[in-house]
Amino acid sequence: MGHVEIPETGISGPVGLRGAPRPRTAAARSRTAALEQLWRAPTAQRDPAGRTTDRRTPGHGTALAALTDLVGLTGPAWLLLRAGDQPRPLVTATLAGLVWAGLRGARGRYAEPPRTAPGGAAGAVGDWLLLVGVLAVLHTAAGSPVDPAAAVVAVAPGLLVATAAVGLRQWPRSARRARRTRRVLLVGEAAGLDRAAEQLNSRTDHGYQLVAAIPVGAGTLRHDGVHVPGRLASLPADDDVTTVLGGVYAHEADLVLVAPGPRLTGDRLRRVGWGLHDRGVALCVLSELSGVAAERVRPDTVAGLTLLHVAPPLRGGAQAAAKAALDRAGALFGLVFLTPLFLAVALGVRLSSPGPVFHRQIRQGRHNRPFTMWKFRTMVADAEHRKARLAAANEADGPLFKIRGDPRVTRIGRALRRTSVDELPQLLNVLLGHMSLVGPRPPLPEEASRYDEREHRRLAVKPGLTGLWQVSGRSDLSWQETVSLDLWYVDNWSVATDMGLLARTVRAVTDGRGAY
Repeated sequence: MGHVEIPETGISGPVGLRGAPRPRTAAARSRTAALEQLWRAPTAQRDPAGRTTDRRTPGHGTALAALTDLVGLTGPAWLLLRAGDQPRPLVTATLAGLVWAGLRGARGRYAEPPRTAPGGAAGAVGDWLLLVGVLAVLHTAAGSPVDPAAAVVAVAPGLLVATAAVGLRQWPRSARRARRTRRVLLVGEAAGLDRAAEQLNSRTDHGYQLVAAIPVGAGTLRHDGVHVPGRLASLPADDDVTTVLGGVYAHEADLVLVAPGPRLTGDRLRRVGWGLHDRGVALCVLSELSGVAAERVRPDTVAGLTLLHVAPPLRGGAQAAAKAALDRAGALFGLVFLTPLFLAVALGVRLSSPGPVFHRQIRQGRHNRPFTMWKFRTMVADAEHRKARLAAANEADGPLFKIRGDPRVTRIGRALRRTSVDELPQLLNVLLGHMSLVGPRPPLPEEASRYDEREHRRLAVKPGLTGLWQVSGRSDLSWQETVSLDLWYVDNWSVATDMGLLARTVRAVTDGRGAY
């Protein structure tokens, strides 16, 4: 028979078929009755995951969003068309900007939320492809002398601006979602509960708060700080549902997360699900899959079995072609637009210390192919020769070499590193196809030579100018944390993911955390 304890009441005892024990005080009885009434007859419609649907009123930033798209495409397009000696660059760029903003407005992209699926960065990519088609029709109909290839390159930065703006618009909504915390009750065998508890408590980028755990059997949890209000018997019992509901009521949980195992699966898990859903409590089953984005998983039912189909990582096709096109267009736009900044930084580096303006270094790219990576020099000219003397001061684990307050870094170099401006010359590497705008960081040859099989998978895609490591702490991350983030990206990247990471990079660079 199961067993449950009610915190702050002094009540503890077996839970039978008639339900969870009730607190003895009148106030506690009223609170529990109210909870039961809420779960029995929810006042708001719930989705399959148990979240309450949220009706939103239209936003007030429609005009600003449309203006951002208009200027974000017109300005760069004018500069690129003018640089390419195309006829009537201002008229052409303005027309393209108006078509772009009008097209996105007609497709409901400025509504809150967007009226047309898919929304977000994926929707922006679809809109941009439609824009290219519309402009091709107008070009043919009007007999425009503008070179079509130059026109496509000219409007590409508008896509980058639009997706970055979408990411910034969605940021407040993501923050609100993160603040809507789900109170989670874990149920399962001790080993599965320890794994889930460790993962939930070690990170803060989610809205799940672990409030208690109900183990199956007599196993002991290794994870400290998890309250255990009761246990399920090793074998299926009639009071499984009421034991779990007792924990739900006792800790006011609104989600039961089950870690299935040999003693909690099949018919037993099904019966627990019946009891929870009859009371309006959400149920979620933990999968053994790790590092797989939800978009790659498709559930299916075959012969009474629930299957999860896992799509392979993207390595080719339309998304890979779109990523390559965006990389080249974004790099070309960045090199042209940032030329004044490049000249100013180059002058500062040259005058601040003896040595060249640029630092060239051999790095390992996709499939472990070497290439020459460019950076603004941030260290003294003989930094590589001093590295051996500083080996004992290395603060990084794994194959990396990092020192907070590295004495080899120049004064202007510290400012460049904090703002990541020293990395901007790698736009040339992106334009040449050595790198991508988004991806894992390119390792040094001596670092790559020490990779194990797991770490070597980082080299399955092109290295990037920015990535998950950039927006997650940079040098403050441990080596294993860096590898985990890179492997997640390698397996789950998409054009929409890249656009979101580019938008988040703006905040990470402004914050400067982990840059040294």
